[in-house]
Amino acid sequence: MATWPAVLFALLAAASNALATVLQRRAARTVPLAPGLRLGLLVDLLHRVAWLGGMLAVIAAACFQALALSQGALSVVQPLFVLELPLALLIGRLVLGGRIPRGGWVGVTLIVVGLGSALAAAAPTIGTDHAPFSRWILALAVCAGVIATAVGGALRHGAGGVRAACFAASAAVAYALTAALMKDATHAWQTGGAAAFFASWQTYGFALVGVLALFLFENAMQSGPLTASQPVLTLGDALVSLSLGVTLFDERVRTGWWLIPEALGIALVLWGAELLSRVALTRDLAGIEQRPAVAQDGAGVEPGTPSS
Repeated sequence: MATWPAVLFALLAAASNALATVLQRRAARTVPLAPGLRLGLLVDLLHRVAWLGGMLAVIAAACFQALALSQGALSVVQPLFVLELPLALLIGRLVLGGRIPRGGWVGVTLIVVGLGSALAAAAPTIGTDHAPFSRWILALAVCAGVIATAVGGALRHGAGGVRAACFAASAAVAYALTAALMKDATHAWQTGGAAAFFASWQTYGFALVGVLALFLFENAMQSGPLTASQPVLTLGDALVSLSLGVTLFDERVRTGWWLIPEALGIALVLWGAELLSRVALTRDLAGIEQRPAVAQDGAGVEPGTPSS
């Protein structure tokens, strides 16, 4: 099982990411809405204290994640990021206002209980901190193939649930791969210092894949309802991280009859994520406006709904 410092740093990373989401959303609310791409948006945001605070929180989250991965198993650290969603909801309620309905509180409880149950049943063990290049070749090829297949599936569908779910699946794989590359890069820092870190291909790998993950995530948010993308992203990131931890870093989880409580815990997390994705404040934090969008003919359509 992961060491307590790894769990603590992972929780701090999830909380920092949640805080960043809330602060950046608050800053975005103060910027005038433009009908198209506006190059001056970044300049406007740079004058917002909330946005700058959000960027600092993003940096803090990356540092906490690196510390967590350097001391704990990937199959424990990355699934703990599931808590980012309920934490963002709770912080958003304080900063942005709004009400969390009963279903939202039930969702928070289900995620916490489900995640705790699944991890306790799986009891992942800490493996190695560095994976040989031969394993990386296979892992990168498989992840690239899955991402390409999911993106291809998304592009074959119009806006809606299927497109959003496919983009979310590709983002989940990219996020998990980013964490695996970061874990290997932190090993280079620990063993060879900054020089080894910046000479490691994994360092540039996690930077590039991280940008790709963010791009795919944004497409998932734009493509369809949050109820279609969020559960896929939540479960996909955790399961792919578990798989990479086992195949790359020799981490081990309990099998046999332990698979039953593990599956039940995963089911609770999925149920909770689906409930939270229906909460209006969650949609606001995801950048999905609550007011109707205007179709070309002037009629109102629900955000994320394809206009036929």
